[in-house]
Amino acid sequence: MNQDYIKPDNWSIIEEGFDAESVKSSESLFSIGNGAMGQRANFEESYTGKTFQGSYIAGIYYPDKTKVGWWKNGYPEYFAKVLNAPNWIGIDIEINGENLDMNACTEVTDFRRELNMKEGWYNRSFNAKMKNGTEIAVNVTRFLSITLDEVGIINYEITPLNKDAKIVYKPYIDAGVTNEDANWDEKFWEPLEVKHTGNEAFVTAQTFKTHFKVTTFMQNSVLENGRNLNLSPANFDTTTDKIQSSYDVIVGQGKKSSIQKIGGYTVSLNHTNTLTAAEKVIQSALAKGYDQLLQDQIDAWAKIWEMSDITIDGDVKAQQGIRFNIFQLNQTYLGKDSRLNIGPKGFTGEKYGGSTYWDTEAYCIPFYMATKDQEVARNLLTYRYNHLEKAIENAEKNLGFKDGAALYPMVTMNGEECHNEWEITHEEIHRNGAIAFAIFNYYRFTGDYSYIPEKGLEVLIGIARFWHQRANFSKDKNQYVILGVTGPNEYENNINNNFYTNYIAKWCIDYTYEQIQKVSLEFPSDHKRIIEKVKLAETELQEWKKVADNMYFPKSEELGVYLQQDGFLDKDLVPVKDLDPAQRPINQKWSWDRVLRSPYIKQADVLQCFYFFEEHFTKEELKRNFEFYESFTVHESSLSPCVHSIQAAALDKMDMAYTFYLRTSRLDLDDYNKEVEEGCHITSMAGTWMSIVEGFGGMRVKNNKLHFSPKIPKEWKAYSFKINFRGQILKVDINHYETAFSVDGTEDLTIVVNNNAVVVSPYNTVTVK
Repeated sequence: MNQDYIKPDNWSIIEEGFDAESVKSSESLFSIGNGAMGQRANFEESYTGKTFQGSYIAGIYYPDKTKVGWWKNGYPEYFAKVLNAPNWIGIDIEINGENLDMNACTEVTDFRRELNMKEGWYNRSFNAKMKNGTEIAVNVTRFLSITLDEVGIINYEITPLNKDAKIVYKPYIDAGVTNEDANWDEKFWEPLEVKHTGNEAFVTAQTFKTHFKVTTFMQNSVLENGRNLNLSPANFDTTTDKIQSSYDVIVGQGKKSSIQKIGGYTVSLNHTNTLTAAEKVIQSALAKGYDQLLQDQIDAWAKIWEMSDITIDGDVKAQQGIRFNIFQLNQTYLGKDSRLNIGPKGFTGEKYGGSTYWDTEAYCIPFYMATKDQEVARNLLTYRYNHLEKAIENAEKNLGFKDGAALYPMVTMNGEECHNEWEITHEEIHRNGAIAFAIFNYYRFTGDYSYIPEKGLEVLIGIARFWHQRANFSKDKNQYVILGVTGPNEYENNINNNFYTNYIAKWCIDYTYEQIQKVSLEFPSDHKRIIEKVKLAETELQEWKKVADNMYFPKSEELGVYLQQDGFLDKDLVPVKDLDPAQRPINQKWSWDRVLRSPYIKQADVLQCFYFFEEHFTKEELKRNFEFYESFTVHESSLSPCVHSIQAAALDKMDMAYTFYLRTSRLDLDDYNKEVEEGCHITSMAGTWMSIVEGFGGMRVKNNKLHFSPKIPKEWKAYSFKINFRGQILKVDINHYETAFSVDGTEDLTIVVNNNAVVVSPYNTVTVK
């Protein structure tokens, strides 16, 4: 049974009624972020029930020493922890001498929380009866400012309901935090300085090893019925890594008292003096004030939604699902800083570590290209260019490769590999292909070729050199093979000739070869600079071509399908439909040995190839391969349902496409994988967007034009989305009878709908039956 306590709503995530068992799940689902920092939806006041405290700062990490039972040469030396950052949201509250703790109250009623995705704020309200007999109403609003992205603000209101109350507010900053997933239970933060002046307080700490310096700050104001009382703290309690102030107020029955707390982080990534920067940031926030900061937040989110919203008419759960996914993607990454990337959990949890996987290139870049300025996607590509030297070092250190061959890391913070599962770190090498594909995909979509001569070609050459050295010639097959890999299906390790890996290796070499020729003709000075820098000779190019032209692809002529790997048909091919539901998910019920020997597929593998290179195959080939591999796919990866949804739609299997869409869009909201309390699946959320735009909308880019083959699930009345294509905004509205296109730009836009060219003029809607 999936969780179902989240109320269906078009624009908000809503929970009603307090259930201690769902607190950790809700902490993930109601997380907030602004691209620079984020936090789980922990309670501000004390809570003695089960909770997972989590605040995170973009780009700040700790190299936690690898912990394995048996060390192998080439193991990464550390696993990069996404660090639990100092906690600034805490406000201990004492009412008539008793500490407020929902876990200890005699009664909690009217509990409600809402994450308002349209406006970018989180609210929680409840009534409580405390052991001392005091009854109170609490209403708390919190948001992380997009316009001042080092600032968050809390408005915490308390109304005594049955008697006057002495309330003591005790806001604090605590840098004595730990990670839930530390390998060695080490402390990650070294406190440097605790300081306070008036209503402001600061804790400066730095990470051990990486020496990121962070000043965590707070500024507090106590109000009565919205009027600032201008109170000074009664006292400050300080330790080496924590500071807590306290404010005493007497509040009459029925009167509203509140504390407004400004908090946040200034970091050494952006400031030479983090303390001075924090003082300035507080002044900027105070100059705006709570109401203006909230209005700025609402306006900033309105601007984001103006471009990235997808509307669905007639299906509230589907609508809520896609907006939740789009909201979390924008909370995680806004594209302002090319040093940052999109972690699989974003700011919602610690699992997986690292700030980037191949998910960014394969799934996230299409979303950011189509819903933002192209500079955002370019920043994501630049991130990899900036890590090229580390990728070359990685191939040399871990695989013994030479001459500039580059293996990009499976998981990284700074370009170094920091993922320490051998069968993934060293064998899931297809990630190199996704990075090359993203360069191709960026040019295909934006038409901006300049990235390739400036930066991209060097990346492509490093990747092509890797594939050339990773393949070896099989005398038996008289072709080149790639042995000992893990494909996208992580339920098979150390297998030979994964079809997707071999295919993308060949494609990477061919594509790089083509770009070298194109750059030499059109950008001769760049060509000369690059060739000299990477020392590339014509003889090496011919060696590459030999590998690409003679690559082996496993195939079953009898079944008419490409084989996921050489030994796939040796397995006991029992389809998923015949698997006992009690055995699912297999990754939690079976031994790893049994999983590896089974035919069950974690996520799209051969079908990932058909997704990337759809134009290289016929519809009939897609149908045969889809029907064969779908029957063995258990979808136990968050990245799985979206690809299957897109392909089911392409094959007119609309019921299946819709089921997969719901699964990908509500993966966390309905907790399909029973793990949402660890954090949300941020990178796969971009796949939800793809399921609608590329799946149901049928959007493709071919020959510099947008192509559409619109379809609509029977469960929906209509849906719409926008695409930023080469500086022109195309709006697409689809219902059961027609599709309407309109363009917000200055020029006509020629698109192709169901294989027919259609000219859309500015501010003039074109309708296709």
